[in-house]
Amino acid sequence: MTELESEVLPLPPRYRFRDLLLGDQSFQSDDRVQVEFYVNENTFKERLKLFFIKNQRSSLRIRLFNFSLKLLTCLLYIVRVLLDNPEEGIGWSHIFWVDRKTPLWAVQVSIALISFLETMLLIYLSYKGNIWEQIFRISFILEMINTVPFIITIFWPPLRNLFIPVFLNCWLAKYALENMINDLHRAIQRTQSAMFNQVLILICTLLCLVFTGTCGIQHLERAGEKLSLFKSFYFCIVTFSTVGYGDVTPKIWPSQLLVVIMICVALVVLPLQFEELVYLWMERQKSGGNYSRHRAQTEKHVVLCVSSLKIDLLMDFLNEFYAHPRLQDYYVVILCPTEMDIQVRRVLQIPLWSQRVIYLQGSALKDQDLMRAKMDNGEACFILSSRNEVDRTAADHQTILRAWAVKDFAPNCPLYVQILKPENKFHVKFADHVVCEEECKYAMLALNCVCPATSTLITLLVHTSRGQEGQESPEQWQRMYGRCSGNEVYHIRMGDSKFFMEYEGKSFTYAAFHAHKKYGVCLIGIRREENKSILLNPGPRHIMAASDTCFYINITKEENSAFIFKQEEKQKKKGFAGSYDGPSRLPVHSIIASMGTVAMDLQNTECRPANSSKLALPAENGSGTRRPSIAPVLELADTSSLLPCDLLSDQSEDEMTQSDEEGSAVVEYVKGYPPNSPYIGSSPTLCHLLPEKAPFCCLRLDKGCKHNSFEDAKAYGFKNKLIIVSAETAGNGLYNFIVPLRAYYRSRKELNPIHGVLPPTQPEHHFLEAICCFPMVYYMEGTIDNLDSLLQCGIIYADNLVVVDKESTMSAEEDYMADAKTIVNVQTMFRLFPSLSIITELTHPSNMRFMQFRAKDSYSLALSKLEKRERENGSNLAFMFRLPFAAGRVFSISMLDTLLYQSFVKDYMITITRLLLGLDTTPGSGYLCAMKITEDDLWIRTYGRLFQKLCSSSAEIPIGIYRTESHMFATSESQISINVEDCEDTKDVKEHWGIKTSHHRNSCSSDQSEHPLLRRKSMQWARRLSRKGNKHSSKTAEWISQQRLSLYRRSERQELSELVKNRMKHLGLPTTGYGKCCSAQLLCGAPQVTPPAKPDPLSQAYPMASLTPCRA
Repeated sequence: MTELESEVLPLPPRYRFRDLLLGDQSFQSDDRVQVEFYVNENTFKERLKLFFIKNQRSSLRIRLFNFSLKLLTCLLYIVRVLLDNPEEGIGWSHIFWVDRKTPLWAVQVSIALISFLETMLLIYLSYKGNIWEQIFRISFILEMINTVPFIITIFWPPLRNLFIPVFLNCWLAKYALENMINDLHRAIQRTQSAMFNQVLILICTLLCLVFTGTCGIQHLERAGEKLSLFKSFYFCIVTFSTVGYGDVTPKIWPSQLLVVIMICVALVVLPLQFEELVYLWMERQKSGGNYSRHRAQTEKHVVLCVSSLKIDLLMDFLNEFYAHPRLQDYYVVILCPTEMDIQVRRVLQIPLWSQRVIYLQGSALKDQDLMRAKMDNGEACFILSSRNEVDRTAADHQTILRAWAVKDFAPNCPLYVQILKPENKFHVKFADHVVCEEECKYAMLALNCVCPATSTLITLLVHTSRGQEGQESPEQWQRMYGRCSGNEVYHIRMGDSKFFMEYEGKSFTYAAFHAHKKYGVCLIGIRREENKSILLNPGPRHIMAASDTCFYINITKEENSAFIFKQEEKQKKKGFAGSYDGPSRLPVHSIIASMGTVAMDLQNTECRPANSSKLALPAENGSGTRRPSIAPVLELADTSSLLPCDLLSDQSEDEMTQSDEEGSAVVEYVKGYPPNSPYIGSSPTLCHLLPEKAPFCCLRLDKGCKHNSFEDAKAYGFKNKLIIVSAETAGNGLYNFIVPLRAYYRSRKELNPIHGVLPPTQPEHHFLEAICCFPMVYYMEGTIDNLDSLLQCGIIYADNLVVVDKESTMSAEEDYMADAKTIVNVQTMFRLFPSLSIITELTHPSNMRFMQFRAKDSYSLALSKLEKRERENGSNLAFMFRLPFAAGRVFSISMLDTLLYQSFVKDYMITITRLLLGLDTTPGSGYLCAMKITEDDLWIRTYGRLFQKLCSSSAEIPIGIYRTESHMFATSESQISINVEDCEDTKDVKEHWGIKTSHHRNSCSSDQSEHPLLRRKSMQWARRLSRKGNKHSSKTAEWISQQRLSLYRRSERQELSELVKNRMKHLGLPTTGYGKCCSAQLLCGAPQVTPPAKPDPLSQAYPMASLTPCRA
C-alpha cells in the first residue's frame, strides 16, 4: 500500500481550481483518448438487429416488403393454376405433378430464395439460446415448406414441375400484416383501437380459410372432375356460409378429407376470434371508445367531467344544455372514471341522445383520456363535484386536480367548475366560471327567512322552461304560476333594443317603469361599456346610454318577440293616460319579484320617516269614489329630493322613544366590514357589527358566563323573532348565512337573532373568531332530533327554522334514502310546532313530496298526478307545483346546477345571482328585499299601479310576487271538524285568490290541553256517535266519521302539546309562549314572477320584494 502511494505524484501547483475552471493550455496539450459511447452493442449482429427488428421505421419497411412477397407468391400460384391444362381422366399423378412454365418457375425460385435468406437471417438475429423454439414455430415450418423445394429444383431439374403448396403463403402474409400494423403504430406514435386490430385479424382469418380451401380443393380435384378455381371458390363460400346447395361437391376422398379438415379448423378458430371481438366490443362499450378527431375539427362539442354520473345529474345537464336553440348542433362528451350506470346506459340509447352524447370511461388526470375526449378542441369543459361524498373536502380536492389537469392539457378551453366548500374556491380562481355550492346554499337559505321563497324565485330564474306548465290545470294559481315560470334573464345592448332604445338619456327608473308598462318586460340592471360591473337597479340618478347593456326579465328574449303595434293604437284611441292598469301591449309576461336596491352610497334614511309606508294612501285622494292617483315616474331624478347619505350612520332607524329606552341597556351597532374572514376569497360586505368583539363564552346560548347569566332564549328578551339554523358542522358556509342577515341595508330594528344548533363538538377557533363580531349571533350544542335542544334554543320564539342537509346521511345504501333522517325529523317538528316556518334543504328534489306529508290528502294526490303529467310532457320543472317548493319551504342545491350550465350561454348569470343573494356587492348596485302588502295598501288595486307607485316613490323595481293564504285552527268545539279538514285538504287554500285571509287566534288551546276532563268528555261523545252510527243515513254516517277523525286529531294535538309542555317544565323553561306556537297554521304560497295579462287585484298577505335605487 505504501508503494502505491509513493507512485502517485502530488498535484502540481498550476492545477488550481481556477485553472480547472478556466482551462490550462499546458494541461490541454497532454495526450487524451476519445471514448465513444453507444446505446447498443457496436457489433455487426446488433447493427443488423437494430435495422431489422428494433428500429420501428426500418423494420416497418422490411415487413412491408415481406408482406408484398407473400402476396406476390399467392398471385403467381393463381397465374400458374390458370395456365395449367391437366390431361383428361383420373390419375393420382395429377396431384403431385403440375405444368409449370420456365419463366414462372424462375420468378418463383427467386422469390423463394429471397424469403429463405430473410427467414434464416431473422432466425439468427432473434436466437436467444433455444434453437428448437425457433424451428418448431408454425411460421418457420410454413416458410420451409414453400421455399426449400424451390431451392432444391435449382440443383435437380426433374423436380421443377413438382407441386408445391405456395397458397399457404397467405397465412404468412396474414402474420406479416399483423406485425406491420404494430410497427406502424409504434412508428407514428399513435395508439390504434384494439377493436380495429381484432376486426382486421378476423377478416384476414376468414380470407385465408377461404383461399386455402379454394386452392386445396381445386388442386385435389385435378385427380377427379377437374374443378375450376371459380367453382372451388363458390363451393367454399356456400359451405362456410352453411347454405350448402349441393350443386358442386368434391368427388374424391382427398378433397373430401380436406373439406372436413377445413370445417374443423373453422369451427375452432372462428369462434375464438369472434369471442375476442365480442369481448373487445363489450369493453369498448364500457370505456366509450374515442371521440373522432375529424368530428372534433368539424363539429362543436363540450366535455363534462364528473366523478360518478347519476341519471338525475345527466338529465338536468342535457335538458338545460339543449334547451337553448343555438346549442342543438353541439355534442356532449362525458368523461367519467366509473363504468356507465344501467339507467344512464338506457337513457343514452334513446335516439334523441344517442346521436349527440358520447360516454368515455376515463380520468381527467390522464392525458390519454383527455386526448380521447379531444379536450383541446372543446368549446367548454364542465367539471362537477360529487356532492354525495361523505368527505366533501376530498371531493373538492378531486375537482381541483381535474381543473388543473384540464388547464395544463388545454389552456385555451373555457372552464366551468363547481366547488362544494368556499375555502377551496381560490384554488380554481383561474377558471372562467366558478359556482361554490355552500356559498349559494347558505345565502339562499338565509334570504328565505327575510324574503320568502327566494330559493323558488332563483330556481325558476335559472331553469329554462317553456312557460306551458300547468296550463291545463283547473286551478288558476297553477296556470299563472306555470306561465310565469317561463321567464328568464336576458341581455341586449340598449342601442340595438326596441324595448329600451327610446329611453336613451332618461333615468333608469323611468326606463324600467315604461318598458314594463309598454312591453311587459322588467328591466333589472345595466352594465356600462367602460365598466364591466353589473349594477342592479342603479336608481334614478343613472342616465341610460346607447352603449349600456340592459339586463331584463322576460318570457323570451327580444330577438324572438313579435311587436304588434295595433294594440298600441287602440289604447291611444281609448285615451290611455295617467295610471297604469297592467301590461296589455304584448302577450309577454315578465318575472317580477321586488328587488330593493341600496347602493354603497345610499341616500340617508332621514329622507323619509322610519314609520312611514312607501305605499301610503295620498292625503288628497284618500276619500271619495274616485280612484286615488299615483305620482308619475320622472324622466330625470329630482336632485332636490335626493340627499347625500352616510352609510356609517343610521340615526333614523335607531331612534328610540323614551319608553323603549327605559329599563333596557341599548347596544349600539356600527357599520363596517367584518374584520375576520373565515376563508380566502370571500367578498367584503358592509354589515352591522358590534363595537367590540364578543368573548367566545358569550356566544354560547345555553350556558352562562361571567359576562352574563342567561341560559335560554327567553332570558335574553329578544324583541324580534329568532332564526334558528341547524347544521351538522360549523363550517365556513355558515358565515354566508350570517352576512346577508346582517347586511348594512337591513334595518337595525328588524335584525333577527340567529341561533345555530351545532353537533356536540366545539367549533373551531377561526369560525368563532369570524362570527364574534356580529350582533345577536349565538350557538349551542344539540341536534334537531332532540326535543330538549330545540326547546333550549328557543324554538317557541322563532319564526324560521332552517335545516341544512346532513352530510353524514349522504352515503346511504339506497341513493334516494339520503334525506330520510332529515325528512322524518322535520315532519316531527312540523307536528310539534305547526306554526313554525321550517325551511329544509334536501339532497334529491324528488323527495320534497314527503315534506309535510299527509297520506289522505286529496289535494296532495292531485298535485302528484299533475307532477307526473308535466313530467310526461317533458317539463324540466315538474316538481314546481309541490306546495313546499312553491312556498319556499324546501330547497335542493342540485336545482342550482343549471346556473353553471346556463353560464355557458349567459356568462352574466352567476354574477347576477350572486348580487341577488348578497354574496357580492358592487358600488351603485342593489339588493333583494321583501315588503308585505297589507290591507291598508289595497287601494293600489293592481300590480301595474303597484309598479308605478314603487318607481315614483322609492324608485324600487318589483320583480316578483309571493302570494300566500294563512289558515289557523279554531278552538271551539263546534268548529273542530271543519278547520281540521281545511288544514288537511289544502285545496281551498288555492282556489280563491282575491279573498282576504282570516286569522283565528287559538286563545283556548292552552286551556284545553290542561283540562283532561274536556278530553274525556270528547272521547265519550265520540263513542256514543260510534254506537249510534248504524241508525243514521249515509250522509250522517259520513259526517260522524269526519267528526270522529277530527276529534282524534285534536286529541293527538293535545297529547303533543302536553308532551312539549312537560319537557319545558322539566328544563325549567316558561310555557307561556307555547300557546301561539302550537296553533296550527298552514301557509301556502307560490312566487309569481310575471303579472297577469289582465289587471290582477292585490289581496292581503302579499310579500313583495323590491330593488331600492342608488341615491348618490
